[in-house]
This record gives sequence, C-alpha cells and structure tokens, in this order.
Amino acid sequence: MIRRLPILPTIIVLIAVGVMIRLGFWQIDRLEEKEALLANYAAAATDTGMVEWPANQAEAEVRLYRRSRLSCTGVTSKSAIAGRNRDGISGLTQVVTCNLAEGGTALVALGWSREPAATNWQGGEVAGIIAPGPRLVAVPSLAGLEVNAVPDPGDLPNNHFAYAIQWFLFAGVALVIYALAVRKRLAGRGADG
Repeated sequence: MIRRLPILPTIIVLIAVGVMIRLGFWQIDRLEEKEALLANYAAAATDTGMVEWPANQAEAEVRLYRRSRLSCTGVTSKSAIAGRNRDGISGLTQVVTCNLAEGGTALVALGWSREPAATNWQGGEVAGIIAPGPRLVAVPSLAGLEVNAVPDPGDLPNNHFAYAIQWFLFAGVALVIYALAVRKRLAGRGADG
C-alpha cells in the first residue's frame, strides 16, 4: 500500500502539517511571552510614581499603564472614539492631538461623554495614565467631561492558547482529509484492477 501512495501530494501534505504544528508551538511560546508582558503591565498599573511622557514608540511600550504628565501647548485636532466611563458605561472618549513643549505631538483622552460634541479645551498641563496608542488618559478628566475608565492591562487579549489549539486541530484535520482521499483513490484503483 505504501508503494501506491502519491509521492508529491504526500510530501506537500506532510510539509503543510509540519508547518501547522510548528505554528501551534510558536503560539504556545507567544503565550508565555504575553503572560510575562501582562504581568509587567499589571505591576506598572499599581505603581504610583510618575514617568516622563515617552518620546517614541519603544519608550511607550516600556511605560504603558504608568502615570505621566505632559504640557500641551496647543491642540491640532479633536475627535471622539468609542470608550467607557469609570462606571463601565459605553459612550465617547474625547481625544485631542496636542503639540508638546519639547516638540512632537501626543494624543490625550480628555474625558468621556455620551454626545460627540467637540470640546473647547485648548491645552495646558495634563496628568494621567499612559494607554496603548500611546495616549495619555487624563486623570482627572478635563474640559468638564466625565472620567474615562482607567486603562486596564486585563483588557488586552491573550488568546494564544486558543490559536495553538486551532493550529494543532488544522494539522489533524489535514491528515484525516488526506488519509480519506488516499483511501478513496486506492479503493477506486482496487475496483478497477
């Protein structure tokens, strides 16, 4: 029976299954990395010390969920994005892009509202928590808005285990489908012979 297996399709299926299994193990490795990252973020969220506003994305990654402050010398744009207030009620977070005294810009989440009305806030000192983006979530809120939900590292998804299981299942299903196809092919040849 092994002599009658189609060589090229068998090799292709085995390579594909090997890749799927490797991707499953890669997701397990990522799970461990993500758990360590989330533990660091959780520790940062409990730290009450202030850090400088990050100058670049690499610094932002290290400072996420820490308290910071910045000086907004002027607002260049305003928008509203989906957000929650401290009571967990959905609404809109009012966000501005600020020019910084040191140069560059920063996103600042001023506060929460039910309506998309633009604020008249034009800048000033802002203290808050560094959230992904990065953006500074103002604590306390500014411009007469309600307080935003505090950024929580527990809101970040960690579904690498589920992805690993999916890759292993894909590999298993590919083997079963291929085995059924080969069996059908060989049965068809046996009936012809």
